[in-house]
This record gives sequence, C-alpha cells and structure tokens, in this order.
Amino acid sequence: MAVFSEEIITRMEEAECQAEQQFREIDRVVDKNQFKVIEAFQKHHVSDFHFAGSTGYAYNDRGREVLDLVYADVFGAEAALVRPHFASGTHTISTALFGVLRPGDELLYITGKPYDTLHKVIGKPSDGTGSLQDFGITYDDVALCADGTVDWDTVASKITSSTKVIGIQRSRGYDWRASFTVEQIGEMVKRVKSLSPNCIVFVDNCYGEFTEEQEPTEVGADLIAGSLIKNPGGGLAETGGYICGRADLVELAANRLTAPGIGGEVGAMLGTTRGIYQGLFLAPTIVGQAIKGSILAAALFERVGFDSKPRWIDKRTDLIQAISFSSSEHLIAFVQGIQRAAAVDGHVVPEPWDMPGYDHPVIMAAGTFIQGGSLELSADAPIREPYIAYMQGGLTYSHVKFGLLTALQTMKDRKLL
Repeated sequence: MAVFSEEIITRMEEAECQAEQQFREIDRVVDKNQFKVIEAFQKHHVSDFHFAGSTGYAYNDRGREVLDLVYADVFGAEAALVRPHFASGTHTISTALFGVLRPGDELLYITGKPYDTLHKVIGKPSDGTGSLQDFGITYDDVALCADGTVDWDTVASKITSSTKVIGIQRSRGYDWRASFTVEQIGEMVKRVKSLSPNCIVFVDNCYGEFTEEQEPTEVGADLIAGSLIKNPGGGLAETGGYICGRADLVELAANRLTAPGIGGEVGAMLGTTRGIYQGLFLAPTIVGQAIKGSILAAALFERVGFDSKPRWIDKRTDLIQAISFSSSEHLIAFVQGIQRAAAVDGHVVPEPWDMPGYDHPVIMAAGTFIQGGSLELSADAPIREPYIAYMQGGLTYSHVKFGLLTALQTMKDRKLL
C-alpha cells in the first residue's frame, strides 16, 4: 500500500469537501449527455450485428454507416465521419482542413496560434512537406486579448475575400488561459457570420466532448473534429477520430481521408466497431469522472499554494487542468508522481525529451492502456517558463485521487513543498 503523510491526506479530505457542490453539477451534466447518447442508439436501432468487423473494401458495412448516423445525432450535426483510420486528433483536424481548403484560400485562427502539433500541418510557404501552405493555402491568426477574449477588431480587419475557414480551438492547449465554453463558441460563430456569412467555422473540439450539455455543432459551428482516444472513445476505442458538421463539408473530408469519389463508402473497420460504439456509450460517465478529478486537482493544489486554471470553482468546458509551478523541479516531480500512480508502466520514470511535433522538450506521464489515450489519467508539459503542467483524464475518480496523492507526496519527499 502507498503511504501518504497525514498532512497530505488531510489536505485531500479538505479539497473533496470543498468540491462537493461542483461534483453534483457534473453528475447533472453526465445524466443529460448519457440520456442523449442512449436515445441516439435507440433511434437508429443499434443491435449486436452492427458490431461485426469488416474487411477489404468494406462496402455496405452497416455498423460503420449507423455509427456515423449515431455520432451525427449525438453532436447535433447533419453528418459525421467516424473512423479508426484517423491516426490522431492532429490527423483528424488535418483531414478536415485539407478537405475544405483549396489553393488560394486562407485559414484564419481567431483564438491565437493553435496547439503545437498543428504548426507542422499549417507549415510555411513552399516548405516541401505537403503542409497547407505548401499547397498555396495561406494562414494567419489573431492573438487573444489580455483577458482571454477574441480580439474582434483585429479579426474584422484580417478577414478578406480569400478567408475560407475560421479556426477556433476550444481547449487551452499549452496556454495559460480559460478554455472556451460552448456558449462562447456560439457567440463567436454569430460574430464571424455577421462579418463573413460564407466563411466556414471550424472547431477543434478535442478534450471538450461531453463536458457540457451541448457541442459546438449545436450552436452553429460548420465543422468540428476530435480524437477517439480522448473523450468520445470512452477509454475503449483503440484508435481513430471523428468529423461532424454540414453534410457537404463532411463529404469533402471523407474524400480527403480516402480518395475523391470514394469518400466514406469504404474502409474496413477490422474489429474496432464494438469498442467505438461501447466507448461512446460510456463516454459521458467517464468524462464526468475525469472532470471531477480535475476539479479535485485544482482544489488540492490551490490549498498547497499553487495557481490553477481553471480554478476549482470555475465552469468546466474541457478535461485539461493546468497547474503553475515555480520551477522545473516542481513540474517534473508532479509529472513523475502522476506516472508512479499508473496501473500500466507505473515503474517507468518519465524524463523530458524532444517529442515529434513539439517545439520544446516535453515531459509526459502516460501510463495508459491505450497509448496516448488522454481520457486516461495523464500529464504533460513543455520544459519552458512558465512551468505549467497540464493534467487530463482519469477513467475513474479514484485513480485521479491516487495520482494526485502520489504526485503531492513525490514533491514533499523531494522537499519541494
């Protein structure tokens, strides 16, 4: 049995008591989303024969076809493309953007620079990597205001006749800012459409699914994308991603994933279908467990003197809990403590390394059943000032609690508290 100091146990008990009201609100959101998912399954008469795998071209794979319909209903969209063939969230987003953008078009992100791994997708003009800009698609972004809101004056000045897609990143990425709520995204969509009615509004929905009662496509977003090894996979989907939105835009993305004229009509599911269905069924509850863990993390670490964003009392719109530390030693101890609490690879000690797609060395706690599965308890951070750790996930609240206790005890043992 792990041994934790009495001081740390007391702090944990105090944090749990403090967060009780927030936990009840999360349970209410879980119920609403769970009912919505079940009703979508029932509407489309999901049965066990839908879980059968397919091979080869996989024409007429009814399980795959119904899965798309279920996702479209759950996300309030006209259509959906849900496939194990997406290698990551970045691949899914890239597919969506390449699907709808053409040479001469512009992609304009209005929530600042997107997450680090998308930088190489955007690329530089004529960089030879096959990036967006290598294909003559221009890119620009608008930094957020100091208070974390969209700088609408600058947005209005930057939208031109070439601006085809407006990008919104729902989650904070590696920024010390609040993530955007669905209500805020709905207001962004209205403002964008008032400035340029024909612009496609695309939302990177990673980490946000089922944290609120609605999704961005239910408040006007034209296209959204996310990863199945994050929220909607429920910890069971072994790989994959989804794209939801307007039917014509989803079809363009499908053509990019496979080939023009083929689109979403083929694609062997190779035994993944049941896990994707069942993961979606479990997702609202598992996401609720993870959010409770994030609230607990904020309450606990605020009690021992560290800043957190969001704070324990703030509204939640994604899984990510950012905690700011005073040194790289604090940050590394925290991440290594989270790893020590893992059921898988708990014996491994993570160290900073040059991870593909990132601009700085990154330390990552990833003791997960699904490699990179960030609905499972994990934590990562770029080794740069300010020293901020980003914790996410937790298939069970108890695991998150154990991870936080272990991380705090690791810091105490190293005389960092």
